[in-house]
Amino acid sequence: MVLVGLNLRPALSSLAPLLARVQQDTGLSPSAIGALTTLPVLCLGLFAPLAPRLSRQYGPERALSLGLVVITSGLLLRWQGSPLALYAGTLLVGAGIGVSGALLPALVKRELPRGADLMTGVYTMALCLGGALGAGLAIPLSDLLGGWTRSLAAWSLLAMAALIAWELYMPRTAATPRMAGDPGTGMTRGLLRQPLAWQVALLMGTQSSLAYIVFGWLPTLLMQRGIGEAEAGLLMGMSVMVQLISALLAPWLARFGRDQRPALLLVLASTASGLWILLMADTSLRYLGALLLGLGQGGNFSLALTLIVLRSADSRLAGRLSGLAQGGGYALAALGPLSVGIMLDLQAPITAIAWLLMGIAAAAASFAWFAGRQRQLCFDADDNVITRCAPRRGSR
Repeated sequence: MVLVGLNLRPALSSLAPLLARVQQDTGLSPSAIGALTTLPVLCLGLFAPLAPRLSRQYGPERALSLGLVVITSGLLLRWQGSPLALYAGTLLVGAGIGVSGALLPALVKRELPRGADLMTGVYTMALCLGGALGAGLAIPLSDLLGGWTRSLAAWSLLAMAALIAWELYMPRTAATPRMAGDPGTGMTRGLLRQPLAWQVALLMGTQSSLAYIVFGWLPTLLMQRGIGEAEAGLLMGMSVMVQLISALLAPWLARFGRDQRPALLLVLASTASGLWILLMADTSLRYLGALLLGLGQGGNFSLALTLIVLRSADSRLAGRLSGLAQGGGYALAALGPLSVGIMLDLQAPITAIAWLLMGIAAAAASFAWFAGRQRQLCFDADDNVITRCAPRRGSR
């Protein structure tokens, strides 16, 4: 699971530092480049809801293998370098990551039910490490391998390694096709009637919107402030690398309170502070801004995934809530990088972009206040999805 998590961000974070070179070589307009940064996030939202269906049809392990195959194929297709191949490869990458990312929380809930929150932090840490490697190595790999297309395609080797390891060591369970009268029938409709499910999904969407704006546009925004291409990529890589710390520690920190609201608000405040410093403060503070941004965003994503596990009474609900929260959340998140791309195309001042990001952070904080309460989705005696007060840790 950790090795799989390592592959769910390099395909996204490795593109942003290379956007200037991609635009120069392909002749794509700023709007087309903006669409390229939005496409994978939109695909995450469109394909994540397919994860429960693929899990029932093939088993969650085989479905995750399929996701890794699609990621590998998309990365290899980017090698062609043409605009068509670039968009098609990015679409496949987004689809594979959407399915794989939605499957992992349910697998964690099933395999490690008592330590699911801490295990979520561990594989989220691996996910953040993959993002940091993608951002930090994009420019060096392009220079070393002789072009940005090879730099993007090189990450297929890591995806192949994860696929081989997963096939060798994954747990083995049979597929469970849905039958008439199955108590899980109508589970998604039941979830959609629960405000808690929407609160988790909206939190996932707003915090992910900030994350994918950073993945897609932070180097470009920093370069507009006079920071060089290499240092802009380094700052983004540093920010993502720092996420390793908070991704692992945030679920542990959340255990100290009655609920997860204090931890969520703390990491969101760190994210907003880091973005404001990077975009609005004196550039001499840029490394402090990258540090605060990384600490905040690592904790944001780790806690958002942890909430999927904590707000679900069993692995079936965790799988459905994961598909709903990540599907709907990523579809919402796609509006973030798209909006920034449009604003840059219209030559909006960086001040306006900074205020947009503050507004998204404020919205995330409001959803965190509700999603962070100690509530849980479960089945009642008639197999209907309901919301109850979550049992205390250690109780059954």
